[in-house]
Amino acid sequence: MAIVIVSRGCYRRGSEVAERAARLLGYTCLSREVLLEASKIFDIPELRLVRAIEEAPTLLERLGRDRRKYIAFIRTALLREVQKDNVIYHGYAGHFFLRGVPAVLKVRVFADLEERIREEMAASETTAEKARERVLRDDEERRRWALSLYGMDPADPALYDLWLHIGTMKVEDAARLLAEAASLPCFQMTPEAKRLLNDRVLEAQVESYLIEEFPRFTVTVERGLARVHIVTGFSVHTLLQEKPKIVEKVQALAALAGAENVQVTFDHPL
Repeated sequence: MAIVIVSRGCYRRGSEVAERAARLLGYTCLSREVLLEASKIFDIPELRLVRAIEEAPTLLERLGRDRRKYIAFIRTALLREVQKDNVIYHGYAGHFFLRGVPAVLKVRVFADLEERIREEMAASETTAEKARERVLRDDEERRRWALSLYGMDPADPALYDLWLHIGTMKVEDAARLLAEAASLPCFQMTPEAKRLLNDRVLEAQVESYLIEEFPRFTVTVERGLARVHIVTGFSVHTLLQEKPKIVEKVQALAALAGAENVQVTFDHPL
Protein backbone atom coordinates (compact mmCIF):
# COMPACT_ATOMS: atom_id res chain seq x y z
CA MET A 1 0.00 0.00 0.00
CA ALA A 2 1.40 3.38 -1.00
CA ILE A 3 0.66 7.04 -1.64
CA VAL A 4 2.23 8.66 -4.70
CA ILE A 5 2.32 12.41 -5.36
CA VAL A 6 3.17 13.43 -8.93
CA SER A 7 4.25 17.01 -9.61
CA ARG A 8 3.99 17.89 -13.28
CA GLY A 9 3.67 21.66 -13.47
CA CYS A 10 1.79 22.56 -16.65
CA TYR A 11 3.26 19.60 -18.56
CA ARG A 12 0.31 17.54 -19.83
CA ARG A 13 2.26 14.29 -20.22
CA GLY A 14 2.70 14.22 -16.46
CA SER A 15 -0.99 13.42 -16.17
CA GLU A 16 -0.56 10.52 -18.60
CA VAL A 17 2.31 9.12 -16.56
CA ALA A 18 0.25 9.28 -13.35
CA GLU A 19 -2.82 7.70 -14.94
CA ARG A 20 -0.89 4.86 -16.58
CA ALA A 21 1.02 4.11 -13.39
CA ALA A 22 -2.27 4.02 -11.45
CA ARG A 23 -3.65 1.46 -13.90
CA LEU A 24 -0.52 -0.68 -13.58
CA LEU A 25 -0.79 -0.63 -9.78
CA GLY A 26 -4.57 -0.80 -9.56
CA TYR A 27 -4.56 2.48 -7.61
CA THR A 28 -7.05 5.34 -7.56
CA CYS A 29 -5.82 8.32 -9.62
CA LEU A 30 -6.87 11.77 -8.45
CA SER A 31 -6.44 15.33 -9.68
CA ARG A 32 -9.34 17.76 -10.20
CA GLU A 33 -11.52 15.46 -8.07
CA VAL A 34 -9.90 16.95 -4.97
CA LEU A 35 -11.27 20.39 -5.82
CA LEU A 36 -14.72 18.90 -6.37
CA GLU A 37 -14.55 17.19 -2.99
CA ALA A 38 -13.44 20.41 -1.26
CA SER A 39 -16.32 22.24 -2.91
CA LYS A 40 -18.80 19.65 -1.65
CA ILE A 41 -17.44 19.38 1.89
CA PHE A 42 -17.25 23.11 2.58
CA ASP A 43 -20.04 24.33 0.30
CA ILE A 44 -17.73 26.63 -1.67
CA PRO A 45 -18.34 27.08 -5.43
CA GLU A 46 -15.81 24.99 -7.29
CA LEU A 47 -14.96 27.94 -9.55
CA ARG A 48 -13.61 29.91 -6.58
CA LEU A 49 -11.30 27.08 -5.61
CA VAL A 50 -10.19 26.52 -9.19
CA ARG A 51 -9.40 30.21 -9.70
CA ALA A 52 -7.63 30.42 -6.34
CA ILE A 53 -5.31 27.66 -7.51
CA GLU A 54 -4.92 28.31 -11.22
CA GLU A 55 -4.63 32.10 -11.04
CA ALA A 56 -2.35 32.29 -8.03
CA PRO A 57 -0.71 34.21 -6.58
CA THR A 58 -2.26 37.44 -7.94
CA LEU A 59 -5.84 36.38 -7.19
CA LEU A 60 -4.87 34.98 -3.82
CA GLU A 61 -3.39 38.33 -2.89
CA ARG A 62 -6.70 40.01 -3.78
CA LEU A 63 -8.66 37.43 -1.83
CA GLY A 64 -6.86 38.44 1.37
CA ARG A 65 -8.17 36.40 4.29
CA ASP A 66 -9.98 33.98 1.96
CA ARG A 67 -6.58 32.91 0.62
CA ARG A 68 -5.78 30.83 3.70
CA LYS A 69 -9.32 29.49 3.88
CA TYR A 70 -9.43 28.17 0.33
CA ILE A 71 -6.02 26.54 0.63
CA ALA A 72 -7.05 24.95 3.95
CA PHE A 73 -10.17 23.50 2.31
CA ILE A 74 -8.19 22.03 -0.59
CA ARG A 75 -5.56 20.64 1.79
CA THR A 76 -8.25 18.96 3.90
CA ALA A 77 -9.92 17.37 0.88
CA LEU A 78 -6.62 16.08 -0.50
CA LEU A 79 -5.43 14.61 2.79
CA ARG A 80 -8.77 12.88 3.35
CA GLU A 81 -8.53 11.29 -0.08
CA VAL A 82 -4.93 10.05 0.23
CA GLN A 83 -5.71 8.76 3.73
CA LYS A 84 -7.58 5.95 1.95
CA ASP A 85 -4.18 4.72 0.65
CA ASN A 86 -3.30 3.19 -2.73
CA VAL A 87 -3.63 6.59 -4.40
CA ILE A 88 -1.73 8.53 -7.05
CA TYR A 89 -2.41 12.26 -6.96
CA HIS A 90 -1.25 14.58 -9.73
CA GLY A 91 -2.11 18.19 -9.18
CA TYR A 92 -1.25 21.27 -7.19
CA ALA A 93 0.68 21.31 -3.93
CA GLY A 94 0.47 17.63 -2.99
CA HIS A 95 4.19 17.47 -2.19
CA PHE A 96 3.79 20.50 0.09
CA PHE A 97 0.69 19.23 1.91
CA LEU A 98 2.31 15.85 2.60
CA ARG A 99 5.73 17.18 3.51
CA GLY A 100 7.13 15.37 6.52
CA VAL A 101 4.95 12.26 6.14
CA PRO A 102 7.25 9.27 5.55
CA ALA A 103 6.60 6.54 2.99
CA VAL A 104 4.99 8.97 0.52
CA LEU A 105 6.62 8.72 -2.91
CA LYS A 106 7.05 12.22 -4.37
CA VAL A 107 7.75 12.33 -8.10
CA ARG A 108 8.49 15.14 -10.57
CA VAL A 109 7.66 14.54 -14.25
CA PHE A 110 9.24 17.00 -16.66
CA ALA A 111 10.42 17.51 -20.23
CA ASP A 112 12.73 19.86 -22.09
CA LEU A 113 11.35 23.30 -22.82
CA GLU A 114 11.20 22.77 -26.60
CA GLU A 115 9.20 19.57 -26.17
CA ARG A 116 6.74 21.36 -23.90
CA ILE A 117 6.39 24.17 -26.43
CA ARG A 118 5.56 21.65 -29.16
CA GLU A 119 2.97 20.06 -26.85
CA GLU A 120 1.40 23.46 -26.17
CA MET A 121 1.33 24.33 -29.88
CA ALA A 122 -0.48 21.08 -30.66
CA ALA A 123 -2.94 21.41 -27.79
CA SER A 124 -3.75 25.10 -28.29
CA GLU A 125 -3.26 25.31 -32.07
CA THR A 126 -1.10 28.37 -31.59
CA THR A 127 2.25 29.67 -32.81
CA ALA A 128 5.60 28.69 -31.34
CA GLU A 129 6.09 32.19 -29.96
CA LYS A 130 2.74 32.26 -28.16
CA ALA A 131 3.21 28.70 -26.92
CA ARG A 132 6.62 29.61 -25.50
CA GLU A 133 5.16 32.65 -23.74
CA ARG A 134 2.37 30.57 -22.24
CA VAL A 135 4.65 27.79 -20.99
CA LEU A 136 7.10 30.22 -19.42
CA ARG A 137 4.27 32.27 -17.88
CA ASP A 138 2.61 29.18 -16.40
CA ASP A 139 5.92 28.02 -14.94
CA GLU A 140 6.53 31.42 -13.34
CA GLU A 141 3.00 31.64 -11.90
CA ARG A 142 3.30 28.21 -10.32
CA ARG A 143 6.72 29.08 -8.91
CA ARG A 144 5.42 32.33 -7.43
CA TRP A 145 2.36 30.52 -6.04
CA ALA A 146 4.54 28.00 -4.22
CA LEU A 147 6.94 30.64 -2.97
CA SER A 148 4.13 32.87 -1.70
CA LEU A 149 2.46 30.05 0.22
CA TYR A 150 5.34 27.86 1.34
CA GLY A 151 8.55 29.74 0.60
CA MET A 152 9.65 26.85 -1.61
CA ASP A 153 10.31 26.50 -5.33
CA PRO A 154 8.47 23.50 -6.87
CA ALA A 155 11.53 22.87 -9.05
CA ASP A 156 13.72 22.26 -5.99
CA PRO A 157 15.15 18.71 -6.37
CA ALA A 158 15.09 18.20 -2.59
CA LEU A 159 11.27 18.05 -2.67
CA TYR A 160 11.21 14.81 -4.65
CA ASP A 161 12.31 11.19 -4.38
CA LEU A 162 12.26 10.58 -8.13
CA TRP A 163 12.63 12.71 -11.28
CA LEU A 164 11.26 11.32 -14.55
CA HIS A 165 12.44 13.04 -17.74
CA ILE A 166 10.18 12.45 -20.73
CA GLY A 167 12.44 12.45 -23.76
CA THR A 168 14.45 9.36 -24.52
CA MET A 169 12.23 7.77 -21.87
CA LYS A 170 8.63 7.63 -23.08
CA VAL A 171 5.42 7.97 -21.06
CA GLU A 172 5.05 4.18 -20.83
CA ASP A 173 8.61 3.81 -19.53
CA ALA A 174 8.11 6.53 -16.93
CA ALA A 175 4.83 5.00 -15.76
CA ARG A 176 6.47 1.60 -15.36
CA LEU A 177 9.36 3.07 -13.36
CA LEU A 178 6.94 5.00 -11.15
CA ALA A 179 4.92 1.84 -10.49
CA GLU A 180 8.06 -0.12 -9.64
CA ALA A 181 9.25 2.60 -7.25
CA ALA A 182 5.83 2.71 -5.53
CA SER A 183 6.16 -1.02 -4.87
CA LEU A 184 9.47 -0.70 -3.00
CA PRO A 185 9.37 -1.49 0.74
CA CYS A 186 10.53 2.03 1.67
CA PHE A 187 7.34 3.53 0.20
CA GLN A 188 4.88 1.23 1.93
CA MET A 189 2.76 2.76 4.67
CA THR A 190 3.89 1.66 8.13
CA PRO A 191 1.80 2.03 11.31
CA GLU A 192 3.90 5.06 12.31
CA ALA A 193 3.52 6.70 8.89
CA LYS A 194 -0.21 6.04 9.03
CA ARG A 195 -0.42 7.65 12.47
CA LEU A 196 1.41 10.74 11.23
CA LEU A 197 -0.90 10.96 8.22
CA ASN A 198 -3.97 10.63 10.44
CA ASP A 199 -2.64 13.46 12.62
CA ARG A 200 -2.08 15.59 9.53
CA VAL A 201 -5.64 14.93 8.34
CA LEU A 202 -7.10 15.90 11.71
CA GLU A 203 -4.90 19.00 11.82
CA ALA A 204 -6.22 20.11 8.41
CA GLN A 205 -9.82 19.46 9.42
CA VAL A 206 -9.52 21.43 12.65
CA GLU A 207 -7.92 24.33 10.78
CA SER A 208 -10.74 24.32 8.24
CA TYR A 209 -13.41 24.46 10.96
CA LEU A 210 -11.70 27.22 12.96
CA ILE A 211 -10.71 29.44 10.09
CA GLU A 212 -14.06 31.23 9.74
CA GLU A 213 -14.16 32.20 13.42
CA PHE A 214 -10.55 32.97 14.31
CA PRO A 215 -8.40 35.13 12.03
CA ARG A 216 -5.09 34.32 13.76
CA PHE A 217 -4.33 30.89 15.15
CA THR A 218 -2.15 27.83 14.67
CA VAL A 219 -3.06 24.20 15.11
CA THR A 220 -0.86 21.13 15.46
CA VAL A 221 -1.91 17.55 16.12
CA GLU A 222 0.27 14.89 17.72
CA ARG A 223 -1.06 11.41 18.50
CA GLY A 224 -4.61 12.68 18.28
CA LEU A 225 -4.13 15.67 20.61
CA ALA A 226 -5.02 18.95 18.90
CA ARG A 227 -3.11 21.94 20.22
CA VAL A 228 -4.71 25.22 19.19
CA HIS A 229 -2.95 28.52 19.85
CA ILE A 230 -5.14 31.60 19.51
CA VAL A 231 -3.73 35.09 18.95
CA THR A 232 -6.42 37.54 20.09
CA GLY A 233 -4.62 40.83 20.48
CA PHE A 234 -6.65 41.34 23.66
CA SER A 235 -5.24 42.87 26.81
CA VAL A 236 -4.69 40.46 29.68
CA HIS A 237 -7.78 41.84 31.43
CA THR A 238 -10.03 41.39 28.40
CA LEU A 239 -8.65 37.94 27.69
CA LEU A 240 -9.42 36.83 31.25
CA GLN A 241 -13.05 37.78 30.61
CA GLU A 242 -13.30 36.27 27.12
CA LYS A 243 -11.21 33.12 27.62
CA PRO A 244 -14.00 30.73 28.72
CA LYS A 245 -16.16 31.60 25.72
CA ILE A 246 -13.25 31.29 23.30
CA VAL A 247 -12.17 27.93 24.72
CA GLU A 248 -15.73 26.62 24.53
CA LYS A 249 -16.04 27.76 20.90
CA VAL A 250 -12.70 26.25 19.89
CA GLN A 251 -13.47 22.94 21.56
CA ALA A 252 -16.91 22.76 19.95
CA LEU A 253 -15.57 23.44 16.45
CA ALA A 254 -12.62 21.09 16.92
CA ALA A 255 -15.04 18.36 18.02
CA LEU A 256 -17.03 18.86 14.82
CA ALA A 257 -13.75 18.40 12.95
CA GLY A 258 -13.19 15.08 14.71
CA ALA A 259 -10.83 16.09 17.53
CA GLU A 260 -11.61 14.34 20.82
CA ASN A 261 -8.73 15.92 22.79
CA VAL A 262 -8.13 19.67 22.45
CA GLN A 263 -5.67 21.95 24.24
CA VAL A 264 -6.15 25.72 23.84
CA THR A 265 -3.46 28.33 24.55
CA PHE A 266 -3.36 32.09 23.99
CA ASP A 267 -0.96 34.88 23.10
CA HIS A 268 -1.01 35.85 26.81
CA PRO A 269 -0.10 32.86 29.02
CA LEU A 270 -2.69 32.77 31.78
